[in-house]
Amino acid sequence: IGTKIQQTTPANHRQDVMHLFTALYVPLSSAPTCVFLFFYLLFTRFWLISVLYSVWWFFDYDTPSRGGRRAPFLCGLKIWEYMRDYFPVKLVKTADLDPKHNYIMGFHPHGVLVAGAFTNFCVYATGFRQLFPGLTSYMLMLPLWFRCPFFRDYVMCAGLIPSHKESATYPLFKRGGNAVVIAVGGAPEALDAHPGTYNVLLANKKGFIKMAMEHGAHLVPVFSFGENEVFDQVKNQRGTWLRWIQERLQSIMGISLPLFHGRVCCIPCHLPAVGRPIRVERKEKPTVEELDALHQLYMDELSNLFDEHKGNYGVDKDTHLNFV
Repeated sequence: IGTKIQQTTPANHRQDVMHLFTALYVPLSSAPTCVFLFFYLLFTRFWLISVLYSVWWFFDYDTPSRGGRRAPFLCGLKIWEYMRDYFPVKLVKTADLDPKHNYIMGFHPHGVLVAGAFTNFCVYATGFRQLFPGLTSYMLMLPLWFRCPFFRDYVMCAGLIPSHKESATYPLFKRGGNAVVIAVGGAPEALDAHPGTYNVLLANKKGFIKMAMEHGAHLVPVFSFGENEVFDQVKNQRGTWLRWIQERLQSIMGISLPLFHGRVCCIPCHLPAVGRPIRVERKEKPTVEELDALHQLYMDELSNLFDEHKGNYGVDKDTHLNFV
């Protein structure tokens, strides 16, 4: 479920590791560079690269919606262990997950760049496969990024798939052994990712609950202690002009644009990989009452998970999750 803040890495080594982290993880936020490169090549002697890629893209267009194309070699690179040790990140198991079932893991909070979820559920640095043998994780990402040439292939290598319904439910049609990871708060929650805050955008988020009921996928609450501590963010309280602009841009583009900058010290972005799974019976057309009941149970379990472990990670005993 995370660990307390640790500063065990020498300053120079921390800087070197952060440079490596920047070189490999930050490209997840550099889709515009890939788009620029694609069109730029068309006007150079390397134009054939973009043309051939376009042909490949045409035939490969539906791959992200059909489970993607994870590259084990890339996920297992040593560099991800450096990234894990920098923060540090630790995946802590609190319950077994039977690989005979499928699961929907709700990841909270989103944070600025979902660093905890990426490190634990996309790459192999924290031992997800060893802790939960027989399970394959698929993390959801905004569909917009899969429309970017070159970039789509990069993110698929890490097991990321689009967050639209067709893609999210594809792994759940299989017999078992699949875990779909959803950052439930999504882009809007990133705007509230300030250090020391524990706001969870969940009160009206019921789509993933309905999806779990329709497919009989068990629900697993996940809380990432330290996720909001990874970056500082310019103050953007609701009602300010900055927040108004950010929300308008989000409504137009579908992505949020938090103004963040790095922190000086090592900050943990650990998570309680698995809270106790909530058993869900399959029901293709759940009633409103059934949805509300399961949604409330999920929020209760997430709160319990947070309260049980917050003392181990430097959170005050009087602090509780605030569902918005």
